[in-house]
Amino acid sequence: MAGEQQTAPPDPWILRFIDYLQRIRASRYTIRNYQHALQEFYDWLGSTAQGSLSWDKLERQHFRNYLWSRPIQKLSRSAVQLRFSAFRSFYKFLVRQGGAMASPIRGIQLPRPGKRLVKTLTEAEARTLLSTPTQDPANDAKKPGGLICLRDRAILHTLYAAGLRVSELCGLNASDINFHEGMLLVRGKGSKERRIPIAQIALDVINNYWAQLPQRPEGNQPVFLVGTDLASRLSPREIQRRLKRYLAQAGIEKEITPHKLRHSYATHLLAGGMDLRSLQESLGHVRLATTQVYLHADVARLRKSYDKAHPRP
Repeated sequence: MAGEQQTAPPDPWILRFIDYLQRIRASRYTIRNYQHALQEFYDWLGSTAQGSLSWDKLERQHFRNYLWSRPIQKLSRSAVQLRFSAFRSFYKFLVRQGGAMASPIRGIQLPRPGKRLVKTLTEAEARTLLSTPTQDPANDAKKPGGLICLRDRAILHTLYAAGLRVSELCGLNASDINFHEGMLLVRGKGSKERRIPIAQIALDVINNYWAQLPQRPEGNQPVFLVGTDLASRLSPREIQRRLKRYLAQAGIEKEITPHKLRHSYATHLLAGGMDLRSLQESLGHVRLATTQVYLHADVARLRKSYDKAHPRP
């Protein structure tokens, strides 16, 4: 169709970079997002008069032009930041590999991300959501629907009790749970491991779920199964789908994802008195600044309560 941007053939340097990310075990989300960003720019470049330029011939102005192109102008600031993060990592790789002498990205002023409050559940909403799977009409554990209900209750409790990313939850193995100490071994971004506490109630619901399986998972078998197959691991997409269903059943109209359950966990712990450093370790954040967004959210809630309650004229 006329006017449609065509996808250019795969670029060898992009393919080599993606292979490198896979070898260093970058997260699949990073690999997917970076590959999309680089291919998108490569396609855009091919639609311009500079389409024949190689990576080492590109200059800062090319990326400035891209920043002001129509497709990019439609994106959010965080989406633009993500694309230029991909460019920076890609050019570091090119320089190391001899594919470019220097990075042309330096000095480009990007839109600054606005400080947005994190959307979370209230503590009352969290309690309602966690109890919702037990209210499913098919809550008889001897029926297939009842087993799924027990599993989903265990999933929701684990997400909220440990503040896990959905990929971390899907990757949990039976041996990662220390029931005696009440601790989880979690493999986070970049395969970094951390040990974090988990509430006893979450361990209890996991035990209740496992008790109804023909055989308890052990070793490297998944904690949460598709059906009763000990080799079948749930996908993040399926967990997102199940969460959406329980939010509707609970009458919670907020757009809550598994990651926003993690936000809820963090915000509620901070409000309950956990210090920021401990929260950072529990969430697996490399930088304290990443964790401080929850401090802003808590201050905003405090301000709202103050404005409502203060008896000033």
